[in-house]
Amino acid sequence: MDKKFTQKFFYHIVAYDFGIKRSILKQLNNLNCRITVVPASTEARHVFALNPDGIVLSNGPGDPEKYEYIINNVQKLLKSNIPILGICLGHQLLALSEGAKIFKMKFGHHGTNHPVKDLERNKIIITSQNHDFAVDPTTLSKNMTITHISMFDGTLQGIQFIDKPVFSFQGHPESGPGPQDALCLFNKFIDLIEKNLYTKNRKLKCQNDQALLSLDKHANSIILEPKHAEH
Repeated sequence: MDKKFTQKFFYHIVAYDFGIKRSILKQLNNLNCRITVVPASTEARHVFALNPDGIVLSNGPGDPEKYEYIINNVQKLLKSNIPILGICLGHQLLALSEGAKIFKMKFGHHGTNHPVKDLERNKIIITSQNHDFAVDPTTLSKNMTITHISMFDGTLQGIQFIDKPVFSFQGHPESGPGPQDALCLFNKFIDLIEKNLYTKNRKLKCQNDQALLSLDKHANSIILEPKHAEH
């Protein structure tokens, strides 16, 4: 007898399509994510209405500074506490949304053999890259920290927000075919989502407990209310 296999999804991800690669979607799908892909012009309020557990700002072509309407959207997305992962162009858009500057590189990064230093793990990883612009690290806001740098030219390769569950990577972590040293970034994204959901559920439970306590107190006040003396 044939058995049908139905995949169970634990997380809902909204992915902005700036030119997103299918391999990114596949990787997220492998991590039990249900994915809703939205056009680049989708307003933040429409994304919030989808009630995502996480948001992906995808890779894509061109000069990120020309996408002003997207930058405005990203600024609104950042006001929420929804975990966000920026990849390639998405990485640059996140930086721009917080006031950082972008510059055109003399020699762009293209190919599948780019060594990058992971400062968080103190480890060298081999990555796939395809970009001609980079974020100026001297212009990062105080709520950002550098997580990755290029071993070729020292350019910034990754950032982490200190005050938000948001981070980004300049390269392509899911490279297929190609190096897969940076696949752990997807797991980091899922970890942020789980922590955020746990915090949100705890807050909801606390609110429910307080509401029940308030009802109990109200009920008790009615039950214990002294009766008027009879004459």
